[in-house]
Amino acid sequence: MTLEQWFEKGMSIERYVSEMEKNKEHLHYIYEQFKLPEGQDQFGQNLRAIILTEDWCGDAMVNVPILMHIAEHHNIELRVLLRDETLELMDQYLTNGTARSIPIFIFIDDEGHEVAKWGPRAPEVQERVSALMSKLPEKTAPNYDEEFKKSNQDNDDDVSRRRANLVRRLS
Repeated sequence: MTLEQWFEKGMSIERYVSEMEKNKEHLHYIYEQFKLPEGQDQFGQNLRAIILTEDWCGDAMVNVPILMHIAEHHNIELRVLLRDETLELMDQYLTNGTARSIPIFIFIDDEGHEVAKWGPRAPEVQERVSALMSKLPEKTAPNYDEEFKKSNQDNDDDVSRRRANLVRRLS
């Protein structure tokens, strides 16, 4: 299938949000709290976007409402495809060539050609996640779950410290 055909197959963002079973309240909260920075110029071309996602995904819960604001401001029509139902497309946008990480935003022009893609995370965040994951044992190792939880806790502690330092600098 072409990207144009995938776009046509996708559901509207409104339908996706209304049918969400997980993270709907969090998505709404982030949508309501997020404000685009002032001075955002319109894009020079008409764009549309395909969102590959699932409602259980925490990264999607944070990033989809931000894209919704950008789309509203720049008149970008959004269509949503569920990752697990569209593996043929998802497998063309693997993270590091192996992972079906989401969300993936595929921006297309009026003719259905890919103009840009983004996801599953901002590059800086992805670098940090990749570094953390590289320190973990193999998933089949008996201590994988324990080390994974410890890694997440260490990362959460580091993020909390960075946030506190930022607040102190801004105060």
